[in-house]
Amino acid sequence: MMREILDKLLALDAETEYVEFKEAKFSYDSDKMGRYFSALSNEANYLDVDQGWMVLGVKDDRTIVGTTINTNTVNKIKKEIGDHTSPRMNFNRVHKVATEEGTVLLFEIPRAPIGQVVSWKGHAYGRDGESNVGLQEQKRDFIKNQIIADWSSEVVEDATIDDLSDNAIAKAREEFKEKNKHLIVEIDRWDDATFLNKSKVRIKGKLTKAAIL
Repeated sequence: MMREILDKLLALDAETEYVEFKEAKFSYDSDKMGRYFSALSNEANYLDVDQGWMVLGVKDDRTIVGTTINTNTVNKIKKEIGDHTSPRMNFNRVHKVATEEGTVLLFEIPRAPIGQVVSWKGHAYGRDGESNVGLQEQKRDFIKNQIIADWSSEVVEDATIDDLSDNAIAKAREEFKEKNKHLIVEIDRWDDATFLNKSKVRIKGKLTKAAIL
């Protein structure tokens, strides 16, 4: 199964922003790994995929060369990740894949939690093509403004837009614009129904508790 996943990762476009390949035949710097953990976790959230992947033992051109990094080194890297990420996170799993060319390590990185960017030693990273960079403000805002599903997202069956005052909608619109400044022009173009849908207080035509409280 993991060989199939490796083959799928190798077949991805070169600029896939939630996957990184490194030769790392004998070792890999834990600080660099931490920066990639932050970047790939944030990008996985932004791109709405289940996880990011750091693959060691593979060149940039997708040639498998194998790595001799052992379990002790992997455990040291995992400890560093746990100590210096915020919120505190770690790899879902580290998979060893045996190939004819050598062992490949697949570090499975969880996507950033809803509403939280992942930082490494106080800095949040993201991707720009194949480059690791500081997390772009647009992506940071997108993640931070995600709404956590809770009781307030439950649908109120009998409530309609007619139950909301114009003032309440206007106030909610201004608050939404304050949190999504990069969308201000677009938000002003939305009618009330579109706005309520986009702000997640109206789901499939029905209002949630958050809309009426």
